[in-house]
Amino acid sequence: MSDKHLLKQTLHAVMNGYRRHPADHHRPHWHLSPVVGLMNDPNGFIQFQGRYHLFYQWNPLACDHSTKFWGHWSSTDLINWQHEPVALMPSDSFDIDGCFSGSAVDDNGQLVLVYTGNVMLDNDDRTAWQCIARQNEQGEFDKQAVLGQLQGYTGHIRDPKVWRHEESWYMVLAAQDLQLRGKVLLLKSPDLASWTLLGEIAGSQLRDVGTFGYMWECPDLFNLDGHDVLISCPQGVDAEERRYLNQYQCGYLLGELDYQKGDYPHGPFLELDYGHEFYAPQTTLSDDGRRLLVGWMGVPDQDEFSQPTLKHGWLHMMSCPRELSVREGQLYQVPARELVALRTAGQQAEGRADSLPVFSADSAELLLQVAGSFEIDIGETLWLKCDPDGITLSRKGLSSPDEERRYWSGAVEKLQILLDSSSIEIFINDGAGVMTSRYFPEERPELRFSGSATLTVDYWQLRDSELGGRP
Repeated sequence: MSDKHLLKQTLHAVMNGYRRHPADHHRPHWHLSPVVGLMNDPNGFIQFQGRYHLFYQWNPLACDHSTKFWGHWSSTDLINWQHEPVALMPSDSFDIDGCFSGSAVDDNGQLVLVYTGNVMLDNDDRTAWQCIARQNEQGEFDKQAVLGQLQGYTGHIRDPKVWRHEESWYMVLAAQDLQLRGKVLLLKSPDLASWTLLGEIAGSQLRDVGTFGYMWECPDLFNLDGHDVLISCPQGVDAEERRYLNQYQCGYLLGELDYQKGDYPHGPFLELDYGHEFYAPQTTLSDDGRRLLVGWMGVPDQDEFSQPTLKHGWLHMMSCPRELSVREGQLYQVPARELVALRTAGQQAEGRADSLPVFSADSAELLLQVAGSFEIDIGETLWLKCDPDGITLSRKGLSSPDEERRYWSGAVEKLQILLDSSSIEIFINDGAGVMTSRYFPEERPELRFSGSATLTVDYWQLRDSELGGRP
């Protein structure tokens, strides 16, 4: 389709859907969500010339995965966001079936997007182009295909994450080999246009990983606190009793990248988030030296189309922005420090869990000092149980009457909980573990404690922010 035709369709969809129905109480107060349609992976997360930019996979035409644009928000403070013009539309021969995920870089003062162009073939197979799009003087992006199909791999090649190291550009790229095993590739370029494959640095049947999935999506590699961290999302990993319980997984490896040899010795795969919905995260390095992360509160092919927001014409949310660090051999995540500006109407309570007051859970933050076992009921839809074994997070099933449970194992001392209409993000022990989930209460949710544990609770209501996706 032409850009003109796609723009007409998009404008029509937005005009019809850009309104808030009084019964749509699941729309977030301060998280990012799509104006209309389906939103998934965060893309092109970057701080460029002092302003944060977050691009995102977006189908404005329907709540499905049939068409993929790149939407675009920007912000000065990671709290209040504004819409920017749509960045990419699937209108060229090399991306006609979708502008898939990718990243953004600053190339000598020019903002450049690097993404995958998806092209479906007549036999239901596909091929992929890795593409760049340079921002022009009008603020729009001029697209160019720079890397075609790679020998030895299927058409499932996508999600380039690019960074600068010394005098060269490097890319990690998700791929599937001809034996249908998921891999992460490392490539090198002098100019973002000509790329050389250095080799496979991680994936199924490499090093001590064993058989571990048919695709490793959305790789992201960065140096942090003396480690080279590789985040990725393996698909096709068998569930175990208390881990790998989502349809597809999201986790990380800690290692050391040898840029000369294209080699990456690393440790075991560790889950990045233990909740019901977290996938395809992307990081950026802020001007003040922090490694920041945003993830998608969703998982492909996992009850997406049972969510009640569909009837209001939108689907999915982004996580809050998080700050990363490596401590004691694992990745820690905490809410970005900017989010404290959302706090208002604070109060403190202390005592036995079953004696604590009822709190509004519609848009709130809680800090808990924990001693003992207790439970939290949130909107009679989501339940957090804390005991000596760790945390069990249960919710009403989205497509079945059965409760869906997720687990974090270990001694719990502190919890930081962020709530926003239909989402929860639980940061355990100063970020040693995180559990991110959606849930859909019938009414504005309330939070009730029970149990004999002695708790200290600091509580704040959180104000609304200026959001790109809020009607």
